[in-house]
Amino acid sequence: MTQNTDALVTVPGDEPTWKQRAVERSTRAAKLRAEQRVQRFLDAAQLIITEKGTTDFTVQEVVDRSRQSLRSFYQHFDGKHELLLALFEDALRRSTDQISAAASGHDDPVDALKTAVELLFELSRPDPSAKRPLFTDFAPRLMGSHPAEVRRAHAPLLELLTSLTEEASGAGRLRSGLSPQRAAALTMETVMFVATSSGAPAADDDEHEPATADEVWSFCSGGIISA
Repeated sequence: MTQNTDALVTVPGDEPTWKQRAVERSTRAAKLRAEQRVQRFLDAAQLIITEKGTTDFTVQEVVDRSRQSLRSFYQHFDGKHELLLALFEDALRRSTDQISAAASGHDDPVDALKTAVELLFELSRPDPSAKRPLFTDFAPRLMGSHPAEVRRAHAPLLELLTSLTEEASGAGRLRSGLSPQRAAALTMETVMFVATSSGAPAADDDEHEPATADEVWSFCSGGIISA
């Protein structure tokens, strides 16, 4: 009688199932601990920014506030710039979620896009009382020195606006020949630039009134929405 030895043969390079499970559990645990350490650094930095109203702080301050080590900090971040970038991306993602929730309350795709544009404008306006140095101090410097990082940080927001613009296009409400993604990108950049500019302190001889969310939507929609 011939014994079937196929089940007894171990393919070179294969590991026992129990070992794979053990490694996977260990990897998951290590990943969770790393995420918790990173979040503690982010929370500490955010508290310092809120207290000071500025991004002018040191890495050591963040380390001390988080009650972790300097070595641990540099295991997760290259330096202060990368920490600020992470906070900036988180803030943009929260704003995107807020805009998405507001837009989802409309059945009409143009009304949804209008709500998104107007809320983006309001959220992008400088507000001295809000003390948002990540947007008023860090973001302008980042745009000049690391434009690629700015694009990556804004990717979720652009994706949302593109989706809303595509829905308007699908309903036959977008001007003929326009690319929804291109229209969304131009709209986003226009809204955020005008919001930032209109919120800046006016010169003594500057008599113009600051732009409003309704005016900005009227301008943008005139270029992308069909009559």
